[in-house]
Amino acid sequence: MVDLHNVGTFNADTGFKASYLNEMERMLEKVLPYAMLKAKPNLESRIRTLKRDWAIVYDMLHGKDNSGFGWDEHRQFVVAEDVVWNSYISLRIISNIAVSLIMTNLLPYT
Repeated sequence: MVDLHNVGTFNADTGFKASYLNEMERMLEKVLPYAMLKAKPNLESRIRTLKRDWAIVYDMLHGKDNSGFGWDEHRQFVVAEDVVWNSYISLRIISNIAVSLIMTNLLPYT
């Protein structure tokens, strides 16, 4: 996605133009010729997951009434005491699976 953004052809004011998924599919086909990844459903699903996970991490670090969370620059993940995690989970209706992956640093790309 970074390469696609840097090319600039598919940039729009609020993100990417509608045809960016097809271009990403072509770019991945060059790098991974036998992966058979398709724009729909593979890439679209992965982007949706990344957006959801990013929103959770952003809320932890910048959200209202979320003191106690921090970012470990060396290990590149969210850090907090167990009390802070438990409080966050109990106050929000979000996927417990996503939060547990963030807690244990098993969430890729965060």
